[in-house]
Amino acid sequence: YIATDHLWIMKELNTMLGSDPLVQTARGKLQNQRSKLNDQINRELRMRTGAENLYKATTNRKLRETVGLELSFVNSNLQLLKEELADLNSSVDIYQNNGTTYSVPMIPLGLKETKEVEYVTPFKDYILHHYNEESDQYERLLQMLSDLRQAVRTPLRTNAGIELMFEYYNQLYFIERRFFPPNRNLGVYFEWYDSLVGIPHTQRTVGFEKGSILFNIAALYTQIGARQDRSQVSGIESAIESFQRAAGTFKHLRENFSHAPSKDMQPWTLEMLQQLMLAQAQECVFERKVLGGVQQGMKNHIEATHEASMVTYMYQETHRLMTVPNVRDYVPFSWLSMVDVKMQYFKSLAYYHTATALINQSDSGDVDLLAEMFKELYAIVPSRDPQENSLVASPPKTWEARKELAKANLRQAVLAHEEALRLHNHSKQLRRIDTFLNILKHSHDRSLYMFSELEEEDDFTELMAVPDIRAKTDTPAKEMLPDFSKHKVEDVFRNLGPLPVFSSRHEWSAPRLIELRDRKSVV
Repeated sequence: YIATDHLWIMKELNTMLGSDPLVQTARGKLQNQRSKLNDQINRELRMRTGAENLYKATTNRKLRETVGLELSFVNSNLQLLKEELADLNSSVDIYQNNGTTYSVPMIPLGLKETKEVEYVTPFKDYILHHYNEESDQYERLLQMLSDLRQAVRTPLRTNAGIELMFEYYNQLYFIERRFFPPNRNLGVYFEWYDSLVGIPHTQRTVGFEKGSILFNIAALYTQIGARQDRSQVSGIESAIESFQRAAGTFKHLRENFSHAPSKDMQPWTLEMLQQLMLAQAQECVFERKVLGGVQQGMKNHIEATHEASMVTYMYQETHRLMTVPNVRDYVPFSWLSMVDVKMQYFKSLAYYHTATALINQSDSGDVDLLAEMFKELYAIVPSRDPQENSLVASPPKTWEARKELAKANLRQAVLAHEEALRLHNHSKQLRRIDTFLNILKHSHDRSLYMFSELEEEDDFTELMAVPDIRAKTDTPAKEMLPDFSKHKVEDVFRNLGPLPVFSSRHEWSAPRLIELRDRKSVV
């Protein structure tokens, strides 16, 4: 079996290279901790269900008091376990690249945990009774299918891990049609835990299995994107592609899989995750633009200004989706804090580069270029203060006017930096990420230094208020939808017969022997 051997090789390679859950990498340890917490939450939920049923059924007052006390303990334990799981889900630093100290950390997702599924026994019985085949000859294939699913639970954080998961996802197309009749339950159940709160959900439909695998494919893309070395162009481009593929997978999941039982696969959650990944991809686009420093010149700094403002806008949209009623009590607080900090951080960078562009313009040149670019520099809103709009309606024509406008932008940059530092200090999880704090402080000091260089002791002029910078980009982040055709697989159970005929939807009787006689011999 060529396809079968391919599945076996993929499974073995992933096990040898790190998909084995016993391999104690930092990410593996975190996933194992998450798995243990999921099991504890599951036990507490079962205890709570039993206690609630007993509380409703009994009429004994003393027993009701005892059960009520037990319920309070169980609910308290559940709350502590959920908080501990939320703390683990907020550990974004484990997924970052350890070799870079000047990259802003990204938000990755942990993989959904699942229980083992027993394929061998129920599928052997089904092969015997439905297809009337000797099921023992398919035992090796069934065991390999089980091993493949086991390997998918802990994939490599590489393209090989992505490929393995797509292999299993595409194989489920054949498995569903071969072994899952519409009017019969084989006793095969798929149990998956919510990726953020650890609550288990069980369904017998292969659709739930496929949706959960797709979710983990997207989550693995986020981990691959977060671990890239973004001090190099190749690392930034790989991160952009990974986050865009994650966004595309979440979009496909939202549009094609409905009625998911867990919150992490609800449409509003998937929409938020899709936007978060696009925002992180756009952030990487900005990093590529300014990698190695922005070259001198007004045009280069204004382009960086618009790119930074575009990242701000993308995170504003993410923040809006994170705070809708169905999501705000579900998403980890550290994620919301990170998005808040990045909104302020990139807003400050937009004002900083605007000020730098104004200072870099010489008296003799760039006048026409400044006039042209100034038209789209600020997002002037008619409903705002007319005086505020009039100050930036036309480009400054003298050095003094440019300096005053640069100072006004630098003041906005410093204020945004200070807000970013305040929000960062407010989050316990973010305080653990020293590299992010160092980046914020360095950027704040840079803006403050430039402002002090322009400030004069005898200057008591009140600085003008400036509008927001217009969000614009030459490279908008876009979803990259999953291409299932790139991961072609063959039906490993093709010896059962052609799928359109020999499937779980068609009933077949046991084979019968028919004897044909020659009419002449009968005469």
